[in-house]
Amino acid sequence: MLVLGIETTCDETAAAVVERQADGSARILSNIVRSQTGEHAPYGGVVPEIAARAHVDLLDGIIANAMKDSGVDFPALSGVAAAAGPGLIGGVIVGLTTAKAIALVHRTPLIAVNHLEAHALTPRLTCALEFPYCLFLASGGHTQIVAVLGVGNYVRLGTTVDDAMGEAFDKVAKMLGLPYPGGPQVERAAVDGDATRFNFPRPMLGRPDANFSLSGLKTAVRNEAARIDPLEPQDISDICAGFQAAVLEATADRLSVGLKLFEERFGPPSALVAAGGVAANQAIRGALEGVAAKAQTTLIIPPPALCTDNGAMIAWAGAERLAAGLTDTLETPPRARWLLDANAQAPAGFANTRAGF
Repeated sequence: MLVLGIETTCDETAAAVVERQADGSARILSNIVRSQTGEHAPYGGVVPEIAARAHVDLLDGIIANAMKDSGVDFPALSGVAAAAGPGLIGGVIVGLTTAKAIALVHRTPLIAVNHLEAHALTPRLTCALEFPYCLFLASGGHTQIVAVLGVGNYVRLGTTVDDAMGEAFDKVAKMLGLPYPGGPQVERAAVDGDATRFNFPRPMLGRPDANFSLSGLKTAVRNEAARIDPLEPQDISDICAGFQAAVLEATADRLSVGLKLFEERFGPPSALVAAGGVAANQAIRGALEGVAAKAQTTLIIPPPALCTDNGAMIAWAGAERLAAGLTDTLETPPRARWLLDANAQAPAGFANTRAGF
């Protein structure tokens, strides 16, 4: 089957065509991504109104290029998939409305994809991965440990009680005067830093649940930066190294607990999988390798281009759902908030209001 995927939930405008074979194997025929980093950089973060307007201006051309690169005509499509949430509602409306128009004109099935499910299923796009597996999903808006039991079947084992991991990286970068987007800048600065100079806290270490908390660590970084001000380049590198080291240690601990909870409830996972933009961080990848080795399981991380938001992951999730007989009507609404695990409860002390939690 051939599926067109459309992604507009935040600050990437993307479209792709993916082919799914009957045996479950996949081939990416096209994958066009237009980042809006330049539009948002002057503001130090994503401005929802600017993002929505950019999606309106860019999406038609990106879809046309994706279709051209794939060599596929619209009538040949088996379905059209769009991220219907969670995300910035203006952008979600643009992508979902466009997908509905294509589905209506070409009498093609519509698949409204949960953006988080697309991340969860992306590893199956690039390798023969069997269910169930344990997912570590970390991005600018989400930090979760999820048992992926099958298409449409997810159990959240842990989540953040405050900041998402990518959000914390971006905010630390902003505190230190580093350019937007901040996550990669923190990673680069940390390379030349002394991770032992500052004794930053390791949040939630040793707790029996698998939840995350990064707000206190972020505050500790702010306090140190204010104490030293004005900051020299080496100060910035040392703070970034110390912050990243704290995140790595806390993440390893939280994931070890998450894998234990997974095995207690569902048996051994087929793999530990990382997805989302934070999974592109090389230091975090290294920490995950250690966690997987200790748990005696395989670590699977998609290529960096498929960790960040893209159309191929939406197309693939659409193909997986279509193969399972799951389609949606033209009345399907866009959603700013959309839990991956519909039965998940907010953890004690939960205070995050970002989309999708």
